Amino acid sequence: MAEVLLEIEGLTKRFGGVIAADEISLMLPAGELHAIIGPNGAGKSTLIGQLTGEVTPDSGRVRFDGQEITNLPVYRRSQLGLARSFQVTTLFPDFTALDNVALSVQAHSGHSFRFWTDARSEIALREPARTALARVSLAERAATLVADLSHGERRQLEIAMALAGRPRMLLLDEPMAGMGQEESIRLMGLLRALKGAITVMLIEHDIDAVFALADRISVLVYGRIIATGDPAAIRSDLAVREAYLGEGAADG
Repeated sequence: MAEVLLEIEGLTKRFGGVIAADEISLMLPAGELHAIIGPNGAGKSTLIGQLTGEVTPDSGRVRFDGQEITNLPVYRRSQLGLARSFQVTTLFPDFTALDNVALSVQAHSGHSFRFWTDARSEIALREPARTALARVSLAERAATLVADLSHGERRQLEIAMALAGRPRMLLLDEPMAGMGQEESIRLMGLLRALKGAITVMLIEHDIDAVFALADRISVLVYGRIIATGDPAAIRSDLAVREAYLGEGAADG
């Protein structure tokens, strides 16, 4: 087994009487694509928020590459190599695809955001941005305004922006939400190409995509992980079939 990159131990979070994370423990080895699935309200986005530092756990610990990061702020986790995408796109629509990625490079380089022109002209920022765009198959759309990109292309662009910081791990929160079949297939190809080169935690409702892509899958129900295993093991797990997949989904 590869070296453990992310270790979660007893992570717990309550919102009033609702337990959003119920003593979650999980280990992700470097290079793994690990999917988190579960019904709406299972606590998937809360889990991602606790890993990035946007949500403070009530108890439990998070280690990244052997370092305790449970109480580190968002920017420090980013500096260590944790990057995420969001369910709702967070792009600058009046800037080109290349400008958006160059701004991400600028941010990760610690440059000031007061100088927008730097990211739009500085070679040291734009060359890494072009590389990130090529990695997500958007090189030919570099000069296109974000406002003119399709929904699927915007999701690809968000991943390029995350990759621009050269992260060691990507946290992807429903990247295929709202996509058509052709766009989903394109994004699946992108994620498949990243496998092994970068560790990925994927939250996704598209079960077909999850089972096609994931090395391992964890099933989250009411804030608790009820099963973790490879796709075949998850498909055959009786508790998973009853709690989430359903007989039809599990047999499909």
